Amino acid sequence: MACRVCLFHLVVVVAACLAATAAGADGWNRAYATFYGGSNAAGTMGGACGYGNLYSTGYGTNTAALSSTLFNDGRACGECYQIMCDYQSNNRWCVRGTSVTVTATNLCPPDYSKPNNNGGWCNPPRQHFDMAQPAWEKIGIYRGGIVPVMFKRVSCSRNGGVRFTINGNNYFELVLITNVGGPGSIRSVQIKGTRTGWVTMSRNWGANWQANNYLNGQEISFRVTATNGQTLEFWSVAPNYWRFGQTFTNGVQFY
Repeated sequence: MACRVCLFHLVVVVAACLAATAAGADGWNRAYATFYGGSNAAGTMGGACGYGNLYSTGYGTNTAALSSTLFNDGRACGECYQIMCDYQSNNRWCVRGTSVTVTATNLCPPDYSKPNNNGGWCNPPRQHFDMAQPAWEKIGIYRGGIVPVMFKRVSCSRNGGVRFTINGNNYFELVLITNVGGPGSIRSVQIKGTRTGWVTMSRNWGANWQANNYLNGQEISFRVTATNGQTLEFWSVAPNYWRFGQTFTNGVQFY
């Protein structure tokens, strides 16, 4: 009887360990990764987050387009992921012992004309990274084309403060928010002029947030809540002589 009890507990423990592994022990999860954009990543500029020129906005070539499952309608824009090739699963095309941290800057759209395991790599519910080629080649061998990877979300390290690019027209502010550190992604935004209260903005697309106010000739402040729940206020980040198309920062940053 005692042996049966011991055996029962052993089975339970093993099952629990396997469940933890499947769920991503230590924060690691399984996915696949391909690459795009060319050897200089020129083809990765723009994208579904709206960051435009990834060199001038500070993201460089360590970027990735996420499958829709990960992209989450743009809510993942700016998030950082540490990715390493799963060498145990594919020792032919993986670079062993290396990892790279990338920023989510684009959407890898689904291709329903192809099966999920043969070309439809970004079809839901797949977790997939279509990485900028220079980033991908840090973990994979070019000829492989697609490799199994392990990934986890990590804190983003940025130089300088959060940046606000104000576009739109007199009664419509479309604000692109870039260079977000810490969690990298944003949950909510409010905007305020010197003659208004706080006004809640809505996500227009990607990392662009909108409001319908007349703020010309007013200093503009922002209240931003990141996806980790941290809220920061950026007081008078834009002076009263701001113009559409300009980018502003006051050095305040998430960590």
